[in-house]
Amino acid sequence: MSRFVRSSKYRHVFGKAYKKEECYDDLKVSRNAWDSNKVAVNDRFVSVLWEARGGGSFTVLRHDQVGKQAADIPLVNGHKAAVLDVAFSPFNDYLVGSSSDDGTTKLWQLPEAGLTTNLTDPTQNLVGHRRKVGALRFNPIAENVLATSSTDYTIKLWDIETGDIKTDLKGQHTDIIQSIEWSYDGKLLATSSKDKNTRILDPRANSEVAKFSAHQGVKGSRVLWLGNRNKLYTVGFSRSSDRQFSIWDPSNLAKPLHSQNIDTSSGILMPFYDNDTSIVYLVGKGDGNIRYYEIVDEQPYVHYLTEYKSNQPQRGACMYPKTAMNVGQCEVARIAKLTNTGLEPISFTVPRKSDMFQDDLFPETDSHVPACNASAWFGGANGALKKISLEGGFVAPARKEVVVEKKEVDDGPKNEKELRDEYNKLKARVAHLESEIVKKDTQIKQLGGKV
Repeated sequence: MSRFVRSSKYRHVFGKAYKKEECYDDLKVSRNAWDSNKVAVNDRFVSVLWEARGGGSFTVLRHDQVGKQAADIPLVNGHKAAVLDVAFSPFNDYLVGSSSDDGTTKLWQLPEAGLTTNLTDPTQNLVGHRRKVGALRFNPIAENVLATSSTDYTIKLWDIETGDIKTDLKGQHTDIIQSIEWSYDGKLLATSSKDKNTRILDPRANSEVAKFSAHQGVKGSRVLWLGNRNKLYTVGFSRSSDRQFSIWDPSNLAKPLHSQNIDTSSGILMPFYDNDTSIVYLVGKGDGNIRYYEIVDEQPYVHYLTEYKSNQPQRGACMYPKTAMNVGQCEVARIAKLTNTGLEPISFTVPRKSDMFQDDLFPETDSHVPACNASAWFGGANGALKKISLEGGFVAPARKEVVVEKKEVDDGPKNEKELRDEYNKLKARVAHLESEIVKKDTQIKQLGGKV
C-alpha cells in the first residue's frame, strides 16, 4: 500500500555540529539557576553569561575567536550581583544589554575589535525595578526601545538614549514573569508567568489585551510569536509533567489551534522561530536534543520534521541571525549550543547539489535598519523593517556610537547580603550613639544640670 508523503523542501533539513576546532572551549558558564538562554549572538559576536565570584559578569567573543579561551579572558563587569540575561541590539552589533540580580539593566558599547580588556564602564544605566531583572528584549522595529521584566511583577519600557522609563506595566502579573517577547511588528508584548497565565500586552496603551492559561504544569513555560503569521507558540508542562507545546490564535484564545505532548523530560524547552522558513526549533535544557517542526496555515498547523541528537546536554542556546548564514552551503539556520564548559554551533542545512543561490530557501530577509526611532515609536509611529537579499552576501554595517544622557546608578545596597551588612553597620552605629548619649547625660547630671 502506498503512503502519502507531504511535499516540503524542508523535510530533509539536517543538523550538524561544527568541528571541535571551530567551537569555543574552556568557558566558565554561569551556574545561576535563573531560567534564561545564557547566551546571545549577532553577526559579529557571541556573548556568554560568566560564573563570577562576587558581582556579575559576561564575556563577548568574536566569531573567529574560537578554540580554548584564556584563563584571564576579558569580561564585561559592572553589576553587583549575577547577570541573568544578555541581548544584542538588532540595529547595532556593538551595543549589548545585560540585566542582573542587582535590580539594574546596563547597556554597553563594545570596541571595534571586541573585548581586549575588561569593560567596566556602562554606556547607560537603567534603574527602576525594585527586584532582580530577569529578562530584557529590544524592540524589533524601533531603535533604542527596550523592554525589561522583573520579579517585582512589572515590565518597564525604556528609551535607551535618555535612560527614562516611558511605560510602566504593573498590576497585570501576580507572580514571577518567566518569559517576555515582542510581536513581529513591534506593537505588542507576550509574557508567560508562574501563575500559569500567558498574557498579551499593549505597552504603549499600558493595557492588557488578553490573558489565557496555556499550560497547567507548575514548571517553567515560555511564549513566542510566530513571526508575521500573528500566532502565538507556547511551551510548558502538562498537569502530569509532560513537556508540551501549543499554537494559539490571538483572536480566539478559548482553546489552542494545536497542542501536542513531547516527552516526560524535566528540562525546560527553549523555542526559536525562523520567520523565513516557518520552522520552529525546540531546544531542551539538560538534554542534547533539538527537535524542529514546520509551521503551516492550515490544520494540523505543525508538521514534525526531524531531530538533532547529541549526548552532550545543553545549558542554554540561541539562534544566529539569518544574515550570518552560509547561503552557499544552503544553511537555513544555526543554533549556538551552550554546554557546561563551551559553545558549539549547530548548523542546519538543506541538502542540494547545485552551487547556485537558492532563492526559494532564502527569501528577502529583515535588514538591520530600524523602521523608526524611540521617540517616534513612543509617539505612536509604526512601520516595517526593510527587506534585503542574501544573494550577494551580507556585509554588516560599520560600528556606530549611541549618544545617551547617562543615568548614574545609586551605589547603595542592592541584594540581601549588602542590605544586611548595611543594616548591621547602622545598628552598630546606633548602639555607639546610644552609649555616647548615656555618657553625656551622666556628665551633665554630675555638673548639676538637667537633660
